[in-house]
Amino acid sequence: MFQIRPLEADRFSHLFGLSDDELDRQGIVARRVGEGDRFPCRVSLRDARPGERALLLNYEHQSAETPYRSRYAIFVIEGAEEARLAPGELPQVFQRRPIALRAFSEAGMLLEAAMGMGEEIAPAIASLFANPAVSYLHAHNAMHGCYAARIDRA
Repeated sequence: MFQIRPLEADRFSHLFGLSDDELDRQGIVARRVGEGDRFPCRVSLRDARPGERALLLNYEHQSAETPYRSRYAIFVIEGAEEARLAPGELPQVFQRRPIALRAFSEAGMLLEAAMGMGEEIAPAIASLFANPAVSYLHAHNAMHGCYAARIDRA
């Protein structure tokens, strides 16, 4: 069994309500979501809805002092509430896009990887966690490479 963990809302709440200029000074881009846009929030683990304001910012998702240390662009919906997922539950944002899974050791070294979409994701997660050396997984949106969520053993 696994547990998908969103980013904590309080990490970003200080950015909510800032003007575009204030965000720009911090290297953050605010986008108003239109019809057909797909901005996956890393806090709520859902796609932003038309009319919502989404913040595009750089985030360090892999802080281990290894060659795999990494940071990349993510979206956070302004005012997002943290997703609460049951063990084994896949969030909405995993359902309609290919997801790349990266399996890391406790020290932050990449051990294995897999890909899946929709119904293929949960078995791929289980397969990676079958390796006892795997400590945690990172899920990424496969097309753009953006970090999506951390996955731990439940």
